[in-house]
Amino acid sequence: MRKSLFLFTLLASSLVLFSCKPEQANVILIMADDMGAECLSMYGGNSYHTPNLDRMANQGLTVSHCIAQPLCTPSRVKLMTGLSNSKSYTHFGRLDTKWLNIGTVMKEAGYKTCISGKWQLNGLSYKEQFPDWNDPTRPIQMGFDEYCLWQLTHGRGEGERFSKPLIEQNGKILNTGPDHYGPDIFCNYILDFIHRNSKEPFFIYYPMVLVHGPFVPTPDSENWEDRDARYQNDTSYFAHMVSYTDKIVGRIQKKLEEEGVSKKTILIFTGDNGTHTSIVSHTKKRLVRGAKGNTISDGVHVPLLISWPEKIKKASVFQGLIEFSDFFATMADLVGREVDTDGQSFLALLEGKTYAERETVSVHYDPRWGKNVNRYRNNFVQNIDYKLYLDSSFYHLSDDIYEKKPVNRGEMQSIEMEVFNQLHKVLFAPQ
Repeated sequence: MRKSLFLFTLLASSLVLFSCKPEQANVILIMADDMGAECLSMYGGNSYHTPNLDRMANQGLTVSHCIAQPLCTPSRVKLMTGLSNSKSYTHFGRLDTKWLNIGTVMKEAGYKTCISGKWQLNGLSYKEQFPDWNDPTRPIQMGFDEYCLWQLTHGRGEGERFSKPLIEQNGKILNTGPDHYGPDIFCNYILDFIHRNSKEPFFIYYPMVLVHGPFVPTPDSENWEDRDARYQNDTSYFAHMVSYTDKIVGRIQKKLEEEGVSKKTILIFTGDNGTHTSIVSHTKKRLVRGAKGNTISDGVHVPLLISWPEKIKKASVFQGLIEFSDFFATMADLVGREVDTDGQSFLALLEGKTYAERETVSVHYDPRWGKNVNRYRNNFVQNIDYKLYLDSSFYHLSDDIYEKKPVNRGEMQSIEMEVFNQLHKVLFAPQ
């Protein structure tokens, strides 16, 4: 009897041992709306005040060359599915639930999942084509346990995102007034989610509504108390909105520290595309006019800062390339799931292990949204210094950042011809 009891105890202990998983890192992926790299000091910007993001860079990893799609929905679809837009992007403002996405990957790995911020994926502009355009459960279908979202089943024309926002939270429309500020509501929901789930692994995707227009005062602006001013679109408020973005990042950082989970949390900050074309920012090298919607570098070069104190012990700068399908691949790698993706995991980079960095980035861009941005539809492949388009236009980005002077093939140096051939092979490879 004693021997049987011993064997039972040993067997039970073994089952517990083998069923236990190593402690999983939490993940918070923050994506600013319409913020190019030039807005932040670590990329040479000097127009805006961002102490929390500066500190994040000074303690974590800064990626010098993160390449997004030139427009919001194309970037969001690529990030969430890990696939080229040639595969999973069909309509502006729409993502089909048939695609495996980042929320489902994390939920099925045992994470508590939350999305807060801008949705814009139900297909609100195509109501006759998509019967589920007003289905409030679509975020749940995509793996998110909870949500707090703008533009889920109600479009922008029915309610804006800043003062008196129209926000849907887990199936209910919030009762908001002029003194309620959308970014605060999204942030507060995230802080509460962290508090409620700090004892188990969580994944939070925060597609912000800042710093997208309309450019209006924030609660920290001097004239916030003037309710009429809250709806007056003026680019002078862009700096206020960048500062408020930074403030929200600081609130999230503080909450992670308060809950004792900062060290084991991967905190990511990026932007979905370049800054709006009405915004001009100063950098150490030049004045940068935002190029949202355009395929030039200022339309696709976005910030990427990553903090993970448990693994990233000191500040560093990665000079290589990362693109938006890589986020999906990295999350799948983190939870040990094999997925079909066009991305490349950069988990090894974060863990300080041997990392085979990508040589090129491929962008398929067909926004299908208005003449202004549709005129830039194109495919290109680039490395850090050179860029090749479908019509064989070939640019040396270091010398021609605005892509005004294609490199003459008859005058190419041997190294340039080698790069051209490499990019050409990638650009025309079968999908």
